[in-house]
Amino acid sequence: MRGYYRIRILICSFLLALTVVGPNGKTWAAERAAWRDPQHSIIVDAYELNTIDWDELLKDKRIAAFISKASDGLPESFSCTGDHGGDTVAHCRTMWRKYAVSRELFRTRRLVAKANGLLWGAYHLGRPGNPVDQANHFLDYADPQPDELMALDIDGLDVSEFMSLADAQVFVGHIKTRTGRYPILYTNNVVARYIADHRDDYPILSRLPLWYARYRPDISGTFPLGNWDGYTMWQFSSGDNCSEKNCPYRVAGTLTDIDVNVSPMNKVELARVWPQGNLLPAKPEPAPMIIAKAETCNSPQPLTPISLEPILTAAVAVHRPAEINELNYQDF
Repeated sequence: MRGYYRIRILICSFLLALTVVGPNGKTWAAERAAWRDPQHSIIVDAYELNTIDWDELLKDKRIAAFISKASDGLPESFSCTGDHGGDTVAHCRTMWRKYAVSRELFRTRRLVAKANGLLWGAYHLGRPGNPVDQANHFLDYADPQPDELMALDIDGLDVSEFMSLADAQVFVGHIKTRTGRYPILYTNNVVARYIADHRDDYPILSRLPLWYARYRPDISGTFPLGNWDGYTMWQFSSGDNCSEKNCPYRVAGTLTDIDVNVSPMNKVELARVWPQGNLLPAKPEPAPMIIAKAETCNSPQPLTPISLEPILTAAVAVHRPAEINELNYQDF
């Protein structure tokens, strides 16, 4: 029995190491509330309905970049002729006016942000419809410059509401053809895990730098690891977890519905890599796990079986704060 307990102690020690040390030797504790580290850059991202007082926002010197929503699905029809998919001509004209005003707002925000030294980026919200037409729409709308970041936003796997992953591959490939750069991928844990689990089907998406949406104080052991070793940006605050009484990070000059992100880099480091454009290195296929039958030195009898579940549960419960001790976590 002494050997049995020695093995249990070794396993516990190993699991403890896993709960403390993350990929590349980085401690998971460092990821908890990363936005509190003054060396980590803050990035604001907004869409056309977010109100912004620029004089107030620019007082926050931790804000290094501003990303704006550019396009959403396919372009609106200026002429409002032909098939509107059941829509009326009057509503089509209303949507065109909204589209035109949003485009002017996008351009104004870019001028203000860049004139005040902020890095600039734009994203496209992927919808059902021809992905090449959507990519052209994004490039025509955003007119991304070589020093500006591009992103594709895939909010879910429901292909009746969002761009399919197969179409997303076509979209990013067309962006690469026209600009010489790939966009980064904005998504949540559900979509990221699906891409990782099917990375042979999505060899480009699974290698795009990750803009990760998760409204928790901690993202230890997510992304998912095994495909992404880390995040380019982490969207940690939005209207989902920010209220007047409690908010992870308040951006002056904005309301509680503004999206806020953190980068694991300081402002100088972030500026150096900001435009992105390359794929991440390909991940090797995981090696098959081989379990050898354990025998004692003096007897062919196997050791007493050990259940890892109570050991893992105890290790996580002791060495991770109670509020993030979630084996079955949710994404939002």
